[in-house]
Amino acid sequence: QVQLGESGGGLVQPGGSLRLSCAATGRIFSIYDMAWHRQAPGKVRELVARITSGGSTYYADSVKGRFTISRNYAENTIYLRMNSLNSEDTAVYYCNADVRIRSGGRSVYWGRGTQVTVSS
Repeated sequence: QVQLGESGGGLVQPGGSLRLSCAATGRIFSIYDMAWHRQAPGKVRELVARITSGGSTYYADSVKGRFTISRNYAENTIYLRMNSLNSEDTAVYYCNADVRIRSGGRSVYWGRGTQVTVSS
């Protein structure tokens, strides 16, 4: 009933930048928190950044000062600006959203992920 689609991943050199996008579509009544997670090979998925419906943000310590999460409320879209990338940022990046759908139910939905590879 709700779909999330990520885009913007790719190959970037160390020290470079990327901007990820994630759009939520479907039978959306309202969206609470939206967030970016990532999963590197052989590691558990971890929260990278989160933005609330009120605009408050949270960042993992490993990305503070380098990544910026933002949100377009009208388009149900979030972005992740990633600067000063290094090899430890290589992972599949997933977005998720805590959504109340039009029928009244509420669930957390996930996108399929976008690969970010930092390598020279």
